[in-house]
Amino acid sequence: MAGLGVNTGLLRQLLVGFIRDEVRKVGVNKVVLGLSGGIDSALVAFIAAEALGPENVQAICMPYKTSNPESEAHARLVAQACGVSISVLPITPMVDAYFEMFPDADNMRRGNKMARERMTILFDHSALLPALVLGTSNKTELLLGYGTLYGDMASALNAIGDLYKTQVWELSEAVGIPREVVTKKPSADLWAGQTDEEELGFSYRQVDELLYRMVDLRLTRDELIMAGFEASFVDDIYKKVQNSHFKRRLPLIAKVSNRTIDRDFRYSRDWGK
Repeated sequence: MAGLGVNTGLLRQLLVGFIRDEVRKVGVNKVVLGLSGGIDSALVAFIAAEALGPENVQAICMPYKTSNPESEAHARLVAQACGVSISVLPITPMVDAYFEMFPDADNMRRGNKMARERMTILFDHSALLPALVLGTSNKTELLLGYGTLYGDMASALNAIGDLYKTQVWELSEAVGIPREVVTKKPSADLWAGQTDEEELGFSYRQVDELLYRMVDLRLTRDELIMAGFEASFVDDIYKKVQNSHFKRRLPLIAKVSNRTIDRDFRYSRDWGK
């Protein structure tokens, strides 16, 4: 894929260094992540194990009663392959207790609740260990807003947030993630039969080609259409990126002083050291 190919050896080295440096500079040595059985969390687990040692990585699988049993099986397979510890904590009791009050809630509401329930568990374990929570959202998902704010999009660190899904697949093969996980259809597994690409209406490989040119190369609408993309597809994706921008920034703060966080006060996390 033009422009999307990566030097997997160098990229692996950069991501390992990123996790090692950013975790240790805040005074902890451990990380915790949700291991879903999908390729994104699998890659993060492998990279974290290499960066910190598998004994310092705690993976948690959090199935719901409608989750595909294959997801837990694949999560265990990944944990075994990279040597990290895994706990299985079902979220069915917590989620069902809430929706007893809202029995007519649709799949979107239920899926968002599941994603946020999982993240509360991860942050609770981050306090227990102590550890930092690793994110598992890739660049494609973040740009499209295909994730739950304060759910799967929440984390202390995200090592793969600048990798398109296509690049996640490429690096995952290079680091040796089990083949069953690399080749499976991407799914958030929020309800029975759900797949990412069916829900989105296009394939990751198709949209990655467009997003790379739109975001990284900054091609105009006319240039994208001249490159062969349908005008309706370009407009749809541009709208998704634009409308989901609020998910990619801190909550907007009303400016009433000279130094406002995320506007005028933007020092790095190790400011003062």
